[in-house]
Amino acid sequence: MKIEYFQEYSFSLGRDMEFKVYGHAGKPCIVFPAQDGRYFDFENFRMIESCQKFIDQGQIQFFCVDSIDLESWSNTNSTPRQRIEQHERWYSYICDEFVPRVKQINRDANSNIEYDILLTGCSMGAAHSLNFFLRRPDLFDSVIALSGVYHANHFFKDYSDDLVYSNSPIQYMENMHYDHFYVDLFRQRKIILCVGQGEWEDEMLVDTKKMDSLFQYKDIPACVEYWGFDVNHDWPWWRKQLPYYLPKVL
Repeated sequence: MKIEYFQEYSFSLGRDMEFKVYGHAGKPCIVFPAQDGRYFDFENFRMIESCQKFIDQGQIQFFCVDSIDLESWSNTNSTPRQRIEQHERWYSYICDEFVPRVKQINRDANSNIEYDILLTGCSMGAAHSLNFFLRRPDLFDSVIALSGVYHANHFFKDYSDDLVYSNSPIQYMENMHYDHFYVDLFRQRKIILCVGQGEWEDEMLVDTKKMDSLFQYKDIPACVEYWGFDVNHDWPWWRKQLPYYLPKVL
């Protein structure tokens, strides 16, 4: 398996950011880490290994990016506004800097053929994946979100402002008009949400059901699945789920 490491300066964040690329060709997939995680977690928790057959066949190329959750969503030592403003700087880094690099690296790997980008992640990585997908359906054509929460109040409690609202999928999807042009784009994309019904999945189950009902109400053909009562919020199950869903988007 081809593996590359990059450390590149981000103008949005004013510092170097790290990421790793796994695979020699195929559809590009941006991987968001779980809460407070790092770009190497997907490899260390054997998620890359679980998808190796797709990588070896040149069907997919994983781009594992770094998070800054400890400075934003998890940073209870800062004010809510400062936290969400820092998240927005990371959002700008992903959309304005990282995505063009992903496209460039992937285009070179695929002999100048350009593929649309898949997003994925587990837990907080799923929250980021769905949020980025819903905010920018012009940049991303598919998402596989595993065991995510999709309302900002899990991290910001009763606080809300324009930026918190913009990063709270349940809230902005509730208010998005049925005929909004984004909704029409969602209907043309591939959306997969999965959650278990076992230990530590309670909040994720509630939010996934809410997103499911919102997609149905707006006639967005998302695939939302609920795995068994033995399926816990943990890596061994995510290692089963991701390779199961990948063929549906490749």
